[in-house]
Amino acid sequence: MKTQSRHLIGLGSGIAAGILVIPVACSPDADKGKKEVRPMNILYIMCDDHSYQTISAYGGGLMDTPNIDRIGDSGIVFTNSFVANSVSAPSRACLLTGKHSHKNGMTDNTKTFDGSQQTFSKLLRQAGYQTAIVGKWHLVSEPTGFDYWNILIGQGEYYNPVFIDNGVKKTVEGYATEVTTDIALDWLENGRDTTKPFCLLLHHKAPHRTWMPDTADLGAFDNADIPLPVNFYDGYEGRPAAAAQEMEIARHMDLVYDLKMADKEGEIHTDTGLEDYGRAMYNRMSPEQKKAWDTYYDPIIEEFKESGLSGKELAEWKYRRYMQDYMSVIRSVDRNVGRVIDYLQENGLWENTIVVYTSDQGFYMGEHGWFDKRFMYEESFRTPMLVHYPGGYQGEIDAFVQNIDHAPTFLEAAGAEIPEDIQGESYLSFLKDGKEPRDGRWREALYYHYYEYPGEHAVRRHYGIRTDRYKLIHFYGDIDSWELYDLKEDPHEMNNLCGDDGYDRIQKKLYKKLVGLQKLYEDTTALKENSR
Repeated sequence: MKTQSRHLIGLGSGIAAGILVIPVACSPDADKGKKEVRPMNILYIMCDDHSYQTISAYGGGLMDTPNIDRIGDSGIVFTNSFVANSVSAPSRACLLTGKHSHKNGMTDNTKTFDGSQQTFSKLLRQAGYQTAIVGKWHLVSEPTGFDYWNILIGQGEYYNPVFIDNGVKKTVEGYATEVTTDIALDWLENGRDTTKPFCLLLHHKAPHRTWMPDTADLGAFDNADIPLPVNFYDGYEGRPAAAAQEMEIARHMDLVYDLKMADKEGEIHTDTGLEDYGRAMYNRMSPEQKKAWDTYYDPIIEEFKESGLSGKELAEWKYRRYMQDYMSVIRSVDRNVGRVIDYLQENGLWENTIVVYTSDQGFYMGEHGWFDKRFMYEESFRTPMLVHYPGGYQGEIDAFVQNIDHAPTFLEAAGAEIPEDIQGESYLSFLKDGKEPRDGRWREALYYHYYEYPGEHAVRRHYGIRTDRYKLIHFYGDIDSWELYDLKEDPHEMNNLCGDDGYDRIQKKLYKKLVGLQKLYEDTTALKENSR
C-alpha cells in the first residue's frame, strides 16, 4: 500500500498519514505468532440530537449516564467534538463520506443521498470487513456498501416502529431504542461472519423530537432539579438571525405534538399544524403501551388543564416537561448502550473493538430559549464523543475533531488507504497515545456551513469558523449579517462583537482564516457570499 499524502488541515499546517499500521488486540503471545493478526472491529453508536449537556462524563450535572460514561472511562472523552452541518441527513452524509456537505451533495434534509459515491463502508468492505447498519438512516436512498442493513423509515417511530430489513418492511412491536439494540445484538450473535472483522453502525432514533420515553422510564425525572438556563430569556439583541428563528420553547413547542397533552376530551388544541401528528403517535401504541402511557400522562394533562398557565409560567412549565421527557429518553439509550457493552465484554470482543459513542449533532436544552439545533452556536455545533480504543490512551482530549474525521480514522484503523479526496483527518494517533500525529500539527480551526433555508425552524443559511477562543459567522441569503464571539469572555454567545473597534484586528484575522478554509475545502458558494 502506498504512503498517503494528506491535504492541509487548519491553516498553514499539514499532515501526512504515512504508512498505515494495522492495530491488533493486546495478547501476550501475539509476537510469537500464536494469535492471528487482524484489524480491530469497529462499533459506531450514534444517537440523534443527543446533547453533550446530558452526558455525565461532560460534567453538566443534569443527569447520570453511567453506561455511556463507561466508554469514556476506558478510553477518551473528546471535549471539542463538532459537526460540519448541524442537521440530521447532512451530518450522516459527512460521516459516511468524510467530506463537507458541498462535496457529498447532501446539503440539507430535502436532498437524496447519492449512494453511488465513495463511502468508508465500501472501502472497509474492500479491505475485508463485514459491514452493517442498524437503526436510523434518514438519507432517502437505500444504504449501499453494507453487507447487512435494517433501517427505520425516515425519522422512525418511538413505538412499534417500521424497519426496512434489507428491502423488506417489517413492523416490530416494542420501543425503538430497545428494538434497535435487539437487532444489532442479534446480528453480532447470529448474523455476522466471525472469520472477518466487522464494522457495525448502530444508529438510534432517540432522542429526536418528540422525546417519547419508554414506558419503563416514564416519570424518571419528575423530581429532578432542572435549573433554567441563564440565557433562557434571551432577547437576541444584535443578532437578527437568532431573533428570526422559529424554535423557541415558549412560542413554538407544541403542547400536543411535543409535550404529549393529547387529552381524551379533545379540549386542548394548538395552532402549529402538529396537533394531529401528536394524536397519531399515541394511536400507534398497543393497548398495554397505552395503559402505561395513560396512567402517567392523564393526571399531568388534567393538572395542566386546571392550571391555566400563561406567560413565563407556561414557558417554564413547557421547558421542564420537555427536559423531563428528553432525559427519560436518554435513560433508555444509556441502558441499551450498557447492554451492548456487556455483550462485547462477555463475548471477548471488548479487547479488539473500537467503540465510538456520539450524536449526529448537538441540541439546545433551553439555551437561548430554544430546542432543536442548526445554528453554529455551541450547543448544536458541538457534540458528545467518547471512544474506547483497546490498549490505547485514557483521559480527555481537547483537540478539535469533526464528524468528517470518522471515515479516515476507521480506514486507518483497518489498514486501508485513505483516498486523497477525503477532507477529514484521522484521529487514530489520539486513540493510541493521546498525541497529535507525528508528522504535522493538528487543525487549529473548524469550518461549518448550514444550508436549510427556507426550512423548518427558519434558521438562516450561514457558515463560519471557530478557533480555540473566537467564532466568526456569516448569515446570508435574505439576510446579510456577520457575528463575532469571544468564547472565553462570552461562553453563552450573547454579545456580537462584529464592528467593535476593539476587535477589528481579530475580526480581520478570522476572516482571512475563514477564506483559507473555504479555499482548502473548495466551498465556492461561501467564497462568493463573502464578497456581498
